Amino acid sequence: MTYLLEGIRVVDLASFLAGPGAATVMGDYGAEVIKIEPPGGDGYRRLHGAWDVDYNWQLTSRHKRGLSVNIKSEDGKAVLFRLLEDADVLITNFRNDQLEELGMSWQALHEKFPRLIVGQVTGYGNLGPDRQRRGYDSTAWFARTGVMEITRPPGGEPPFPPGGVGDHATAMSLFGGIMMALFKREREGEGSFVETSLIATGCWANGMQLQGAIAGFDIGKALDKAGVRSPFAMVYKTRDDRHVVLVLTNPGKEFAEVAAALGLQDWSMEERFADTRSIMRHRDEIRELFVECFAAMNLKDICIALDEHHLTYGVVEGLSEVVTDAHLIENGVIIPTQSEDPLFGWTIANPIKISGEACRPVADPPAYGQDTRQLLAEHGFSAEDVERLLQEQVVFAAE
Repeated sequence: MTYLLEGIRVVDLASFLAGPGAATVMGDYGAEVIKIEPPGGDGYRRLHGAWDVDYNWQLTSRHKRGLSVNIKSEDGKAVLFRLLEDADVLITNFRNDQLEELGMSWQALHEKFPRLIVGQVTGYGNLGPDRQRRGYDSTAWFARTGVMEITRPPGGEPPFPPGGVGDHATAMSLFGGIMMALFKREREGEGSFVETSLIATGCWANGMQLQGAIAGFDIGKALDKAGVRSPFAMVYKTRDDRHVVLVLTNPGKEFAEVAAALGLQDWSMEERFADTRSIMRHRDEIRELFVECFAAMNLKDICIALDEHHLTYGVVEGLSEVVTDAHLIENGVIIPTQSEDPLFGWTIANPIKISGEACRPVADPPAYGQDTRQLLAEHGFSAEDVERLLQEQVVFAAE
């Protein structure tokens, strides 16, 4: 089978998640991806803590070949540049000052490899006082962009965000930019510098709320002042200790429907609930009643009632429920792997589907330095050169 990006070569010189995530999607669609790790391995390998399976590495390093090299040494940089001679894309999360220190600024790389596309992800962008600040998705994507502020309970503290959410969103932005640059190269013949940042993608993700603040409506302050949310956009607890997210955008029309679903038809006929304005004036009463109704019903019955009236809601599912969700499996969101590891039988697909195009079957990710010898040989290094580089600890290979 031929895959869409077959023939495209990517050098993944990025650590952790956002940059490598973009390379993962390209690898899914057939690109050859060479994962460069520093001596000792990518710090991302350590995030699984005491758990036996390195599940993070399995997710983001599939379809990659592994090579470890010290690019801070002259010989190591020479190895990297040899790889870039026939590469189409270099992905990095090094800041511009770090790239310049290595002699790898965009200008220097473009002069040496004019068709190379360089995709860079940073925490805070390449301009301004915070351009050299280290950023993770919790600090740059969630905290700095207002996402944490609008998700905290009124008067309460912001919850610490889940790991990788902002990184994965940023990975998709970088992937899209790289694909646009490949399209541009087809037309103009030259590579481009593609950049995005955690803070930029976080602001884009939080765009509705931020645009409201630009217009003078700060929904975070408004929610804090009000103390409670609208009863039509809330999380409700059921009798069997499950949670349902209710989202109704047209209370004037949908109040009668949700009232019927909850067995409150008489309420919808009352004069005080005659229109949207009246309904919202009595929102505190409605909220208390909804809380009581949800608390009196099991999740299954709630879902049947809400579905019968075609109301929009979502069940809050646990992680173990999500990865065994039959609907997600049928839609190719949770997909089987070809790994023999019983704890890596399934994984998460990238979110893009293209008619007539398939992704490669998922196998195990590379071990540390797994492909070092083979990759060096493929790029013209003699057996003697490889042994010298290994002895001098310029490159590292699996035992």
